Amino acid sequence: IDIVYEDDDIMIINKASGVVVHPGAGNHDNTLVNGLYYYTKNISDLNGDERPGIVHRLDKDTSGLMVVVKNNKAHEVLGKMFMNHEVKRTYIALLSGVLPYNKGVIDVPIKRDDKYFDKMMACEDGKKAITHFEVLKRYEKYTLVSLKLETGRTHQIRVHMAYLGYPVYNDPVYNNKDATSFGQFLHSKEIDFNHP
Repeated sequence: IDIVYEDDDIMIINKASGVVVHPGAGNHDNTLVNGLYYYTKNISDLNGDERPGIVHRLDKDTSGLMVVVKNNKAHEVLGKMFMNHEVKRTYIALLSGVLPYNKGVIDVPIKRDDKYFDKMMACEDGKKAITHFEVLKRYEKYTLVSLKLETGRTHQIRVHMAYLGYPVYNDPVYNNKDATSFGQFLHSKEIDFNHP
């Protein structure tokens, strides 16, 4: 576990691409949670044995910073901050294609895909989802962007960028033409919040 910061209440983890956060269907071992149990017994149990200390998560192939909570009081406070959209998260992503806009806001609802359980989709009857983006650099066939989430829906950045027509590079779910086993080029760069 790559621990960026730790105190008595929280840990900030730099999660590697390819690491599943918590045990689930078909994957009960080799998760971040398994590693946390090995590392320490001081971990919040507010979400039960399957998701101890997990107040938010990153997709398996998304790398970068995430918060793990070590006690129930901190978990309760931080959980409310996430629910009230008081935690600011900044991601960087490499997109397929050259995005013509320097910055913008995608305000398109998201819901679970009607046909595929493991996918989400942009549609009018979904839950509110807002993503802010800004171009950092343009390449011949790609665009590096910074993204800030106003909401935190499953696969939000991946769905929104695919909806815009510039999917995250190497995304096996939303950009099949450009995918290897490495997974999407999406990284959680910053998390900004008041310490619980």
